Formats: sequence, C-alpha cells, structure tokens
Amino acid sequence: MKFDELDLEEEVLDGLDAMNFIEATPVQALAIPYILEGKDVIGCAQTGTGKTAAYVLPVINQLLKNKYPKDAINAVVMAPTRELAQQIDKQIQGFSYFVPISAVTIYGGTDGIIWEQQKRGLEMGADVVIATPGRLLSHIKLGTVNLSKVSFFILDEADRMLDMGFIDDIMTVYKQLPEHCQVIMFSATMPPKIRTLAKTILKDPEEIKIAISKPPESIMQTSYICYDMQKLPILRDLFEESQPKRVIIFSSSKMKVKELTQTLKRLKFNVAEMHSDLDQNTREQVMKDFKNGHIDILIATDVVARGIDIVDIRLVINYDIPRDPEDYVHRIGRTARGKNGKGMAITFVSPEEQMQFKHIEDFLEKDIFKIPVDSVYGESPAYEPEKQAKDYRDKRRNSRTNNKRANSYKRKPGRPRKVQ
Repeated sequence: MKFDELDLEEEVLDGLDAMNFIEATPVQALAIPYILEGKDVIGCAQTGTGKTAAYVLPVINQLLKNKYPKDAINAVVMAPTRELAQQIDKQIQGFSYFVPISAVTIYGGTDGIIWEQQKRGLEMGADVVIATPGRLLSHIKLGTVNLSKVSFFILDEADRMLDMGFIDDIMTVYKQLPEHCQVIMFSATMPPKIRTLAKTILKDPEEIKIAISKPPESIMQTSYICYDMQKLPILRDLFEESQPKRVIIFSSSKMKVKELTQTLKRLKFNVAEMHSDLDQNTREQVMKDFKNGHIDILIATDVVARGIDIVDIRLVINYDIPRDPEDYVHRIGRTARGKNGKGMAITFVSPEEQMQFKHIEDFLEKDIFKIPVDSVYGESPAYEPEKQAKDYRDKRRNSRTNNKRANSYKRKPGRPRKVQ
C-alpha cells in the first residue's frame, strides 16, 4: 500500500515525499488507519519493520488536523533507552518537516544545562515529548511536567522496558494521563507480562502482529560449542589470525562487558565498551568513534542491539546466548547492513547455554554451523542440548538439597534456662 492511499494530510505526505517514503510497510499499513480512527492499538513488531513511522505519522497527522492546546503536551512517547529516544526524535523531525509540530526529548545521563533545556521545553508545552521512563518520572516528581492534557500515549519496545524494571514508572506516568488519552503500545515480543500490561492500560485495543523476520541469508551464522573458560582463548586467537575491524561483541551482562573490555585492552586491541552505566556524553562519543572507525571492537550489552543503525559491521560475536531468539535476531542484524550486504555472526555456546541455543535454531528453522574447536584449547563439550539441560538442572537440584541438609545440621539454639 502506498502512503497516499492512507488518510494522511497533504503536509504529512509532502514530508514523506521529501524523504522518499512511498510504500508503507505491513505494520504501517495496518496500524495507521486504526490510530487515525482514535483506537487503542497493541502491536507486535520488531525493529526494522517501520513501527516508529507506524505511530509517528498518524499522531503528527492528528496534531496537524485537529485543534489541540498549543501550550500543553499533547503526545508522550516512552522508549527504554536514550539511543532509541534520540532516534525517534530524528524521525519526528523528518516526518514533520512541513508541519508546525514541536518535540522535545527527555533522557538521563546529562548535565545541568541539558536538564534545564529539557525542563524549559516541558514547561512551554511541546506537542510531542519523547522520554525514557526514569527521567520523565523525575520531572513528574519535581512538578516540572503537566500531563493532564495528553491525547496520545505511546510505549515503544514495551517488552524491553518491562525487562529493565520500568513497570512501576510506566504505571506512575499512566496515572497522570486523562481518561480520554489514546494509548498505543508496540513490543517486539508478546509474553504474558505484556498481555497483562495491555489489559491494564488499553481500552478495547486493535491488535497487530507482524511475524518476526528471520536474519537475511547474507549473514553467515556460525558457532563454537565450548566451555566458558575456552571462550576468551578462542576469541583472542580469532583476532590474532585476522585483524578485527568493525566488530561488535555482545554480552548480556554489564560486568562481563567491563571485564572483557579490560582484558582485550591489555592484549592491545583497539576496543571500547557500551552499557547503561556510562553517562550519555560518553555513550555518544563511543558510538561516534566506532562509526568513524576510530574504534575497531565495540563490546556491548543489548542496549545497542535495537534501534541503532551502524553500517559496514563485518562481524557480530555473541559472547553469551541472548535471552530469547528475537534478541539473537536483533543482535546479528547489526551486520549485513552495509553496501555489500554481507556479514558474519559467531556465537559462543557453553554447556548450560545449549538449550537456549537450540531454541534459537528451532526459531530459525535451521541448524547453525558448529565450527570444530581445536584440540589446542582442550576437550570441548558435545552438542547435546537436552542432556546438558538435564545435567544442569540436576546439578542445581543437588546443590539446593545439599544446602538444605547443611542447614538442618546446624545446631539449634538451646532452650533458655529458667531464672530462679
């Protein structure tokens, strides 16, 4: 479907033409009409499907078409990370080029000057506020933001926000909104906790579900079935055989990211780390240096797996297994985005991670090639997901049993002596 077939104002279509947007993606074609009708929407769509435009375009359209207060906040978009909030802001600026719409982005990790700028933007009443939950909650507590006239409330990557522990912040913000507020929620996955949230804050919503796309065939997917202690030697030798350039290494743990960064720095590799403990200025500088080629290896948590478009990534390495198959797709999707459209992904799989890796293979409906582990690293485990999972469960069960026995053998306090 083409955008001019949707009920969008001419000024919005002019902005789309200027950006060379002609064909609507499936999620846009489904979501835009519902949002224009004023209906609440819950959508399941991953990064790269065009979901940002799916809610930004109709919201901009309605702000242009209808009369909303000029001195009030009319729309709030909440995103889990600063990077995603900034990206949404850029899209709003592009789509509203011919539309008199104001927007302000609110996120943490900034200095006092930025805080004052954000505060002033909120008090003046920006049409659209794009915010991370924690920073918006701070403004609510300080009384520097008034959400009583908000007409549109959008949650982007709701599953990620819940995983990051923002559920209480989301509900606090939601309770500040008027009853007539239209609520739109997008999530890459639809676990029970997202369903529960949707039932709480959405009114008779229309549901949109776009199937999670598989990684492009241009990504060569490989793996090493190894023990945890073998991961670093294999990684080091890989980089010594071929000078690393444009590489991202993902880990689910901030602690592991920090440890691995320091280790590779000691080995004289040109490396930098990216995680939520870094302040905003540092994160922006790291991303800038990596994009400009001043950093060869970026070691990161999943904070950069979604919503960040970096071209010419040659290699993605999963130092550990992501929490679910969708995150695996997001991670390796950072490669094969350049001019040649090719890339490589390597995943390290320890025995206790084998079942998770099998879930990824089942999701992809393919076996990921296992690179034989050289005997120089010692004996490696066999790929037996079911057996390894059982052994891991038995080990944990035995550990709990032994702890209970140890506690039962502890000397119980004696009965107090009777005072004569």
